[in-house]
Amino acid sequence: MIALPAGKVTLHDARRSEHRTVALEAFSLGRTPVTVDTCDLPLSGITWKQAVSICNELSEAHGLSTAYRISGDEVQWKLESDGFRLPTEAEWEYGCRAGTKGPHYGPLSGVAWTTLDAGEGPHRVALKEPNAFGLYDTLGNVWEWCWDYLDPARYGNYRVFRGGSWADKPWSVRASVRRGSAPDALLEGSGLRLARGALRSGREVQGWSEARDRERAAVSGPLPLGWTPLSLPGSR
Repeated sequence: MIALPAGKVTLHDARRSEHRTVALEAFSLGRTPVTVDTCDLPLSGITWKQAVSICNELSEAHGLSTAYRISGDEVQWKLESDGFRLPTEAEWEYGCRAGTKGPHYGPLSGVAWTTLDAGEGPHRVALKEPNAFGLYDTLGNVWEWCWDYLDPARYGNYRVFRGGSWADKPWSVRASVRRGSAPDALLEGSGLRLARGALRSGREVQGWSEARDRERAAVSGPLPLGWTPLSLPGSR
């Protein structure tokens, strides 16, 4: 894990034509994506539900309090936990950018595994150049699951993954690109990077809040074709 200082990051929601700047507390991110045993290959092809379970399993193995309370399909984040967890989208993008403003933190061929490279699967981690925080493979190699919903008004309970993979073309491997899928969807090239850091409770925590999720899920009038708004606890 690498300790990152408190800071700010600006996020973009294309559908809502919204930019917002998020202030972050200090936290830690994994130096690389989670790897398979000792072979240095990133864990790949996991669901979001598996990712949060892995976080809890690793917390227990290291004698830390678990970050998630899991009951069936319901997952609650225990903010006071010092255990491993998924980063919020704001934490992920802040860690990926490491102070840069462009789509990549360096020349893409030097920092990320994409379709520009030969290969039919993930590559060993930490072979490309790290960013200024010392994080490897935040772009390319495997997509990384985050805690946040993708767009709860349009895609219901879909969760976000970020960063692109070895199977993606360069235009899809950028610090600002957002993708997502159902929490139980098994996707090729989806992995995770651990975050850690107990946080102060408040209306918004590291760019995420339940109230904001409810606001984003609210839709008035007839639904556009294919939209499936998420019904959150406490929503009318």
